[in-house]
Amino acid sequence: MSEKFSASLRIADLNDFIAPSQGCIVSLKGTKPPKFDKIENAVKPSPMSKQTKNDPVKISLKDCLACSGCITSAETVMLEKQSLEEFLSNIESEKAVIVSVSPQSRASLATHFNLSPSQVFKKLSTFFKDLGVKAVFDTSCSRDLTLAESCNEFIKKYKQHHMTNGKISTLPMLTSACPGWICYAEKTLGSYILPYISSVKSPQQVMGAAIKHHIYRKMNLLPEHIYHVSVMPCYDKKLEAARDDFVFSINEDGEMDHDRTGLNVAEVDSVLTSGEVLELIQLKSIDFKSLAETPLDRMLTNVDENGNLYGVRGGSGGYAETIFIHAAKILFDKQIKGPLDFQIIRNSDFREIILEVDGQIVLKFALCYGFRNLQNVVRKIKTGKCDYHFLEIMACPSGCLNGGGQIKPEKGQSAKQLIQSLEKSYMQDVYVADIFENPITKSLHDEWIGELGSEKAKVYLHTQYHPVEKSLASQLTNW
Repeated sequence: MSEKFSASLRIADLNDFIAPSQGCIVSLKGTKPPKFDKIENAVKPSPMSKQTKNDPVKISLKDCLACSGCITSAETVMLEKQSLEEFLSNIESEKAVIVSVSPQSRASLATHFNLSPSQVFKKLSTFFKDLGVKAVFDTSCSRDLTLAESCNEFIKKYKQHHMTNGKISTLPMLTSACPGWICYAEKTLGSYILPYISSVKSPQQVMGAAIKHHIYRKMNLLPEHIYHVSVMPCYDKKLEAARDDFVFSINEDGEMDHDRTGLNVAEVDSVLTSGEVLELIQLKSIDFKSLAETPLDRMLTNVDENGNLYGVRGGSGGYAETIFIHAAKILFDKQIKGPLDFQIIRNSDFREIILEVDGQIVLKFALCYGFRNLQNVVRKIKTGKCDYHFLEIMACPSGCLNGGGQIKPEKGQSAKQLIQSLEKSYMQDVYVADIFENPITKSLHDEWIGELGSEKAKVYLHTQYHPVEKSLASQLTNW
């Protein structure tokens, strides 16, 4: 079984027998499927079984999101549809390729090459543009938009919860940026947990929405002519990009077609991991450290006039710290400056912080990383014993910096040592800035979205989650 995906996608004893590009012969009429032998990770009927005459069912990457049994089979399709080869073939096509780079991936490459994140970003811009990429953006920018919208969402949920004396169960609010956690929530936990999950899209998808719903006009392009690639620390992000929820329909004028009768366009066409970018650099025999540093594209990048990067604290997006500081100010008129001192509760992957007013706890937030901690939280939510207002949840221990797509430790380097290096590198030469003072975020809101929580924001910056039906999935599980 693959080690590339998050622990939440590997929690069951999965029978990963099929490659999604192959046909399956599970009957959809309820008849018992034939026995299978595992041969070279492919489907092959047992010699003792009789071949059925049912039409084959084609399995795609998107189908893997609806199956509770063979999630890691998606890897085969990813190699075809979200691979380096696919990326390079689109560069050679007539499409305009746009790359958006996550700060976690920058930290991974910076640690590997012993450079600063700023140097890595500028050298990556040189590298990608030499290949033929049109623009290189920064998901720290879309993350600020995500954080601002999440702050607004939390304030509304908190007020609603307390106005109804907790009768309307809207808290705790759970982050939704980790696709491994979301996949587990939809498949295993079902409808009881989904109302607690933030509906704000992840920075990856907000970047895709910004590019293909708004920025394309400034670049004199059409959405369907853009091939958007994100560089992420996590293989699960490939599954996130493939969700039907993040595919929209456009009419002949390039505008969103809400009747979905026009051309289908994905917000994110492909995802490359940090490790895959390193593989591409090595494939091209590039001396990365010697590359020139290209000025950054400022249209969607957190960079000031002097070329300095700015962002927020927190290797998994800074959700808990940012929203806590904002909520303290808006709800209780408390001015709090970071960094916040999260206290270890069970282990280093579960830490909390509280705000007391007149001796009462009014805000209680937590960082919850890793599947064991995650299970404890959802168990308490189900039994009504969770007293947190907000939880920053990530499936991977140590959070996004430890994503399965990050560059692996050097020989002789432990995983713990690598994480410590990544945490240090993540904030090196990055200036902490107020997300509400980000000029790019302000511009996007003014020109595109309008006010936080507006109807346009609901259309472009929010999504929804769906409990997975067990009927067909249960058949697939037993293969």
